[in-house]
Amino acid sequence: MKVGLIGLGLVLGILLASGPAAAEPQALATYKSWSVFVHDTGTDRVCFAAAEAADKSPKTVNHGDIFFLVATWKSGAAANQPSFRVGYNLQTAPAPTIRIGSEKWDMYVSDNEAFIESAAAEQSLINAMRKGADMKIGAMSSRGTATSYVISLAGISAALDRAKEACR
Repeated sequence: MKVGLIGLGLVLGILLASGPAAAEPQALATYKSWSVFVHDTGTDRVCFAAAEAADKSPKTVNHGDIFFLVATWKSGAAANQPSFRVGYNLQTAPAPTIRIGSEKWDMYVSDNEAFIESAAAEQSLINAMRKGADMKIGAMSSRGTATSYVISLAGISAALDRAKEACR
């Protein structure tokens, strides 16, 4: 699934709170479920892979756009930094969780985004993403609605490799 124009607008707000003169992200490639973008901020370059949720539950609520991103900064500020973005505010407890196969990662929340706590856990997640077929994410909205999402991992390895190459 490609990240559409509406999604691209959200991706802008997700990663890049840069100055008013910054250009919009440029789409580089799509690898199955994942798209790769670069964004030059004027002082740095951010390269990222993004995928939309392939499945959203419960079906009866408005989830907004749901993205999973993996970002790398050319400056080295971060490399392969995963994040999860939803169209609503998240509760901090219980923490959102990611599952790939039998492995599980807890995330911490900042409004409508969630992140992995440590660099070691981030790398463990990235390694599992490269080997897995899909990723399941469970979260709780600030209104108390339990939500779950499935993100396809088809194309993630090629997308991460392309993003890394773009930020060398």
